[in-house]
Amino acid sequence: MGICGGLWGFLCNFEPKFSYIKVRMRFLGNIEAKVDSKGRVFLPAIFRKVLSASGEESLVMRKDVFQPCLTLYPESVWNEQLDKLRSRMNRYNASHQQIFRQFVADLEVITLDGNGRFLIPKRYLKMANIDQSVRFIGMDDTIEIWCNTGEDKPFMDADEFSQALEEVMSDPIEG
Repeated sequence: MGICGGLWGFLCNFEPKFSYIKVRMRFLGNIEAKVDSKGRVFLPAIFRKVLSASGEESLVMRKDVFQPCLTLYPESVWNEQLDKLRSRMNRYNASHQQIFRQFVADLEVITLDGNGRFLIPKRYLKMANIDQSVRFIGMDDTIEIWCNTGEDKPFMDADEFSQALEEVMSDPIEG
């Protein structure tokens, strides 16, 4: 505290308290759509609402690392993933640089048009075996785009799923 002239009296230092609420995006659901002849597709309205509510304007699209599908990351989620990956890598390790380069090199920044459509470039359609029919699958903070012809199956059969879920949920979580 200090005195600042006779008119003002005592001034105190104080720190304003701000609380930030991080809006968590949750994409849930399984929605079928059509790709037009130019490679454009409508992002399902339910997913557009989630993006809009969280203030996101751009998406990052890349071929999934493990599956024959495309993955859409909201820009903030992509940046978090990129930061996490970079933090685990050494810039002076040739193998790490190669992994990082491959992860970031083949991607597209996606902006929806006024109708909620976006273009899937031909090379991505080919990577994911997509012809005209797609399936959008909400995967919590990302969205997968699968070919909807049945060749590539994004889901397990019911018995396999119930057994796998039982195994995962019955294991104690180490913490």
